[in-house]
Amino acid sequence: MELTVERRGRSKMVGAFVALAVLAGLLIIAGLPKGSAAQDVKLVRRADGSMLLGRPGANAPVLDLFEDFDCPFCKELHETSGRRLEQMVGEGKLTVVFHTVTIFTDEPSRSNSIRAAAAARCVPSANWLAFRDKLYGMQPAPHGQATGYTVEELVAAGRSAGVTDAGFEQCVTSQRHAGKHLEDNAKIRIDGTPTLLLDGRPIRDLSAIEQQGTSV
Repeated sequence: MELTVERRGRSKMVGAFVALAVLAGLLIIAGLPKGSAAQDVKLVRRADGSMLLGRPGANAPVLDLFEDFDCPFCKELHETSGRRLEQMVGEGKLTVVFHTVTIFTDEPSRSNSIRAAAAARCVPSANWLAFRDKLYGMQPAPHGQATGYTVEELVAAGRSAGVTDAGFEQCVTSQRHAGKHLEDNAKIRIDGTPTLLLDGRPIRDLSAIEQQGTSV
């Protein structure tokens, strides 16, 4: 099934609703595989704020995933396929780079997105995936109308995700990284979210990942 995408600016639906029929039977597996494979997986923050999840030295295809935390279709993709993607990383079949973007120009979606993205940059790598889960779980609804991701909510989400850093709360409440997020965001050229690139090539559905992963 094709992905549904939030286009830049005002939200609108295109294509079919996000679904992962090809992988549906595999999604009962929660999270990374246990054992040494999971222990080898590293999550690294890069200079542009993106997060690289992979096994060091793995010669694996690279999936660039562009997502906006206020995008409902990104949330659906996360809920439908996130655990399977993490499992493939643990198996050495895939490297994932998470690019957090802000695609909305209308309020309150734009400010919601910026606050969440800036807060995510305050989170240590060890807690980032758990914080990402929290963000999608608390996504403001109805989309385009609800104001959410308040700094108080974001601080609480970080604590719930296990963040204990002394400077975390001040980093979030001051929105320390909002300017850098917008600076990096302006350099990204995509039409909407979620956008998926597999080894630099756009893909319209996630079956390509599974098919390529089986050949690794």
